[in-house]
Amino acid sequence: MASFDNSKFEKEAQEKWGQTQAYQEYEKKHCSRQKQASLAEGMDLIMADFALCMKQGEAPDSQEAQCLVKKLQSYITEHYYHCTNEILAGLGQMYVADPRFQNNIDQHATGTAAFIREAIEIHCRK
Repeated sequence: MASFDNSKFEKEAQEKWGQTQAYQEYEKKHCSRQKQASLAEGMDLIMADFALCMKQGEAPDSQEAQCLVKKLQSYITEHYYHCTNEILAGLGQMYVADPRFQNNIDQHATGTAAFIREAIEIHCRK
């Protein structure tokens, strides 16, 4: 499965979030195309774990799903920018609101993006 290619959306991201602290942190951590591909692959593996969790009948509020939310948040913080709950909640919304993200995530299993969004919402309400 091909991982999501963020390079196509760099200009759009810069226009939308370029003035934010998170984007500026991302820019400092910005790395080679090869490293970006590796990081995107890591994100894709987390999305695949969410799909497996969902397929195994776990609910978004299950311990397994909530551990995956923490894993996702930690991965983003470590490799991209400090991912606050507010940012994470926005990402969850974007995963279903933007068809580019939803289609990519749902390649693992239809409904994965919505499952992730719901798991993130539950995590962020705690």
